[in-house]
Amino acid sequence: MPNYEFQCQNCNKKYSLFLSIKDREGGKYKCPKCGSRKSKPVFGNFYSKTSKKS
Repeated sequence: MPNYEFQCQNCNKKYSLFLSIKDREGGKYKCPKCGSRKSKPVFGNFYSKTSKKS
């Protein structure tokens, strides 16, 4: 699953989440600090979490 970075519009906290593309597009995420669903994406490094060992 990809890691996405967001910034909360309510408390201004930056946070990262591992989300499926379906959850990301559906807006099924919230700020871990204040619980607000008003977040904007922040451009950051892309990396993916997999179950295979490299």
